[in-house]
Amino acid sequence: MNHSVGIRSLAFSLPSIKRTNDYYREKYPELIAEAEQKSLARLFSLAGSIPSNEFDSEMLPYLKDPFRGTIDRWVLSSDESSLMLQERAASDALNAAKLAPEEVDLMLVASIWPEQIGFGDAAYLARQMGLQGAAWNLDAACGVTPVALQTACALVRSREYRNVLVVISCSYSRFFDEDDTLSWFMSDGVGAFVVGSLAPNQGILGTKTIHTGDLCDIFFAEVTQDGQGSPQVHMRMGKSANKAIRETAVRQLRTCCDGAIAAAGVTIEQVDFFVFNTSTAWGASFCTRVLGIDPERVINLYPQYANIGPVITVANLYFAAQLGKIHQNDLVLIYGLGAAGTASASVMRWGNVALGPNPLS
Repeated sequence: MNHSVGIRSLAFSLPSIKRTNDYYREKYPELIAEAEQKSLARLFSLAGSIPSNEFDSEMLPYLKDPFRGTIDRWVLSSDESSLMLQERAASDALNAAKLAPEEVDLMLVASIWPEQIGFGDAAYLARQMGLQGAAWNLDAACGVTPVALQTACALVRSREYRNVLVVISCSYSRFFDEDDTLSWFMSDGVGAFVVGSLAPNQGILGTKTIHTGDLCDIFFAEVTQDGQGSPQVHMRMGKSANKAIRETAVRQLRTCCDGAIAAAGVTIEQVDFFVFNTSTAWGASFCTRVLGIDPERVINLYPQYANIGPVITVANLYFAAQLGKIHQNDLVLIYGLGAAGTASASVMRWGNVALGPNPLS
């Protein structure tokens, strides 16, 4: 029996509004002038110290930019919802895999954050798509993409399920005010992939996952009311955020990537391509520097899409495959990191992965 399990198809969906830096320069000139006293600059700064590690050194060139290297970001319009984007990406992934909705045995959904306070999106999306199988939610913050992949592969490998649809969603714009400078480096979007059986020796070979308890206090949720009196969640930054991120990034990356490579029984030199959740403009260069790898073996979509939370990992995978940077039977490492969640890396041998339509076409 074939126990090789991994990604069969990939899809990526974006909202309709693209915002450039000029939008904020024109609308919030006073915030641009005061940027270094605002939340985004406080989150990513040296806080009066000198660079002390690879994260600091790679961040340093961006500290004179009030947008910290962000160029474009994508935002839901008033008549769009994250569920709409989820259904589009999920349908594209199924179509690419040549699967009908009734052939989906299980759907795993990770939403940052769900449409309804207190409820994940899985059941709502399953109802919207007419799925007949199981559907439940996963939560591992922005590190959830490799965790969802690990979970789906384990369930298919156990033969509990055959075809698992994974949907990763991020709608930051709904939870940050536009005049909060933190929102300037965040985007909305959805990624989806189908996990199932692959050709022998393809699919997931090794994984290493750790918790990110050290990052539990960097963001927190604040429940307020909107103009109609309905509850609304806003995300705020904790006072320890800058220090915690800078001091833990190297250890988390090395622990997970070294662990996944060892579990896969390969060496880092054998890995053909690396996909990181490039949540900052310097995320890719930071990872290549820490791991000592060739920058040509990494993709960085941050300038075009900013920080889409866990979705940026799916987007990087999608475009790496579309641009011909990943080929069938290549060894690929993916890494994801989320505050108050997980850091996780997986090594896989790439299969014959079908791609959904380019969201920019």
